[in-house]
Amino acid sequence: MAENAPGSFPDPTPIMQLSTAYWGAQVLLTANRIGLFAALGGRTLSTAAVAEASSTALRPTDLLLRACVGLGLIECSADGYRNAPAAETFLVPGKPTYLGEALRYSDDLYAVWGELEQSLRTDAPALKAEAYLGQDRDQTRHFVRGMHNRALAVGSALVRLVDLAGCTRMLDVGGGPGTYSALFVTANPGLRSVVLDLPGVVAIAEEIIDEMHVADRVVTLGGTYQDTPFPAGQDVVLISGVFHRETPETCRDLIRRGRDALVPEGLLVVSDVMTDGSGVAPSFATLFGLNMLLTARHGGVHPDAAVVTWLREAGFADIQVKAFPPPLPHRVVIGRARAIRSV
Repeated sequence: MAENAPGSFPDPTPIMQLSTAYWGAQVLLTANRIGLFAALGGRTLSTAAVAEASSTALRPTDLLLRACVGLGLIECSADGYRNAPAAETFLVPGKPTYLGEALRYSDDLYAVWGELEQSLRTDAPALKAEAYLGQDRDQTRHFVRGMHNRALAVGSALVRLVDLAGCTRMLDVGGGPGTYSALFVTANPGLRSVVLDLPGVVAIAEEIIDEMHVADRVVTLGGTYQDTPFPAGQDVVLISGVFHRETPETCRDLIRRGRDALVPEGLLVVSDVMTDGSGVAPSFATLFGLNMLLTARHGGVHPDAAVVTWLREAGFADIQVKAFPPPLPHRVVIGRARAIRSV
């Protein structure tokens, strides 16, 4: 058999880059954890000054700083180091665009991803959901605050995609930090919302709702979305970031219960990370499915076409699928209730 001709092999560079991708991830997560970007916020510091602010040793701090420069996270000049524009915008605490808490939740999951093989063999999450849904106070705070960081951008896009003009009552099922409800009531002055989620989660959500100055129009309801009755008479039922934790059967049940909570012509809005009909794109969605495998008993990712089918089976009409603007990987499926009665 003839050997491959010189230069006929595929380029192995993408494989090698993937094999060391965790190096860069750990640099970012560690720098965020030790407060590097906060220390550099709005100023230029020497290596020694960064080491002092971060309580780290001088030589390894120098190595970390140079790695951060190489990754484009910070910049270097004769005067020292400063945040690159993206880090200054998104990684300095106190700014409305801050994503550092979202990174802290990713940091909590770093070791969990090392258990992927075990989860593949056992079909069990490496991280018990109870840990970040109320059992472990720090992990719960990282999770809820991290969701809030991300939800500010995702929710702002969702508000532009879903027209709730004239709506006055919304139920936010599995609403987490309450960010979506806060953004929707801000954009729709006549709207009020109830955020349904676990007691340990809504306790932190109430802080966020107060910080967003909408506590007079957004309230919380502690409970599980599997068992807690949905309040009736809703103009809108929002189910966001829930389906990726649940089986198709549970998703269908939530859709039916959402339908029964709606007034005629009310809207069901399902927002989540979903694949397209192929089930393998976009790539972020497929990776997100594995992340959910690791962190939720029934975690995964569903195709948007499946969600459309579930809404149609439940009797919804005027069903629409909308993709969020890049780089957001989310999709939203919207259906309108048609005077449907429970079976």
